[in-house]
Amino acid sequence: MAAVTSTIVMPISVMPTNVLFTQNQWQINTTAVCVATTENNTGTWIVTEQTPFHPVSHIWPDHPADRGDLIYQTKHYSVADCVVGAIEIATQQLYIASDIPVKRDTEGWVFVVAHYIALPLVIVAGEEVTLAVDKVYQQGLSRGHSGGHLSSLALNKVLHADFWRKDPSRRDELGNYDFHSYAQEKSLVSENCSIDHYRLGKTLRKRGLNSAEMVANLAEITLRMNQQLAQWLQLATPIVMRREGDTLTDSRYWQCDLGPEGVIEIPCGGTHATSLAEYRALTIEFEIISDQELVMITTAIVA
Repeated sequence: MAAVTSTIVMPISVMPTNVLFTQNQWQINTTAVCVATTENNTGTWIVTEQTPFHPVSHIWPDHPADRGDLIYQTKHYSVADCVVGAIEIATQQLYIASDIPVKRDTEGWVFVVAHYIALPLVIVAGEEVTLAVDKVYQQGLSRGHSGGHLSSLALNKVLHADFWRKDPSRRDELGNYDFHSYAQEKSLVSENCSIDHYRLGKTLRKRGLNSAEMVANLAEITLRMNQQLAQWLQLATPIVMRREGDTLTDSRYWQCDLGPEGVIEIPCGGTHATSLAEYRALTIEFEIISDQELVMITTAIVA
């Protein structure tokens, strides 16, 4: 479903989509600003002025698209996919996901959220539709994503003093050596879960990581991480999404007060839990794929 759309109707001015998925809004009435039909005429992409749907990113697709319905003239249509799109103003052409040929903030382009309905649907641009997100599913993803941030911080903290033989220079938001950003190859968020894939290659060893020792001591590392996560969760402090604007392309930051370690802030465009009190526990386990591949699984147990 990443093909460039073939037709587009856009009689009103198009602006970057205003996003509401960081503001705990799950159903809104909004205006359709453009409607496009796929080349094989089997589905329709719909862009609206604002949306509570979180789209999957075409750059780092770790956070899945939200689920839910588009309601038009009392009929409910399942949103089969939700992705980042970009509209070239001069040609009024909508590009979808991996077919987007420009970076965000390129002059003459606007970035939007595109909702996919898996059938031909005639909506006149300018008409009102209702967008309703599956709240339970979105909140499950949100807990998984926030849990992933917390576990990466805990991992960096546990490794900092005992598993580096020299300073690799890059540090995380808590001031610890940033193993997570150095080693992470991919990640995947799901309901109440986050999975991170790490590569323990030659470059990381040259930076100073004692990777063989790390792998040999994963049981101890896991225990210490779980203890650290339990301490943070006891704080029950709010999780805040700081926004620099309301549009899809405006920067957003995950912010959490970790008590004596201070308020930390991580750039992130996903949806997130609203408080550490949402968790009864966060647990970590590791899977060793090879001597150079390691997977960390973070599981959220709901309060």
